[in-house]
Amino acid sequence: MPFAPLITAAIETTLNVLFKDNPDLQRRLLRLKGQVIQIHLKELNQTLTFVFSQQIDVLADYEGQPDCYLSLNLSVLPQLREQANITRLIKQDQLVLDGDIQLAQKFAQLITDAKPDVEEWLSRVTGDVVAHSAVQGARNVGEFLRAQAKKHQNHLGQVLTEEWRVAPGPLEVAHFCDQVDDLQSATAQLEARLTRLLERA
Repeated sequence: MPFAPLITAAIETTLNVLFKDNPDLQRRLLRLKGQVIQIHLKELNQTLTFVFSQQIDVLADYEGQPDCYLSLNLSVLPQLREQANITRLIKQDQLVLDGDIQLAQKFAQLITDAKPDVEEWLSRVTGDVVAHSAVQGARNVGEFLRAQAKKHQNHLGQVLTEEWRVAPGPLEVAHFCDQVDDLQSATAQLEARLTRLLERA
């Protein structure tokens, strides 16, 4: 199976499953019925066309004229939710947009809001109680790991600055900055004195 059809099939299937599970997203999808948006993803150098009907069809090849064409990095897509960001991104050459700006915004909102409800999916297999416990347990493990990482980062910072003296501590940096300011001030005063002396001479 060629690479492009594999990507488009995976994206199409994933999005349609996410929309099917969320009535709000399903209603918003129907409002875009009949619209076509084409996106050139710079990272992949790949153009995908999204055709809206009762579902989303994702095509690698499209002969017609889209209602909106975007060329961007995937990381920029969530920023299109706000119209002010669109203008800024165009000026910064991070976005090429041709066509309906409001369609681009609606598309960005729809895609960024399409997040999987893992607990809902898991509950279909295991039941509500087990699914809730599993998801809550995963969240607790994630929070614990983040807390441990932050703790180790702080500990490493203390070891580097206080024990091994590889990096200066915050007070030493502040003191050094004060000394630089004092030296700069003294240099400016000395320069002013020299200028006055040369003027007299």
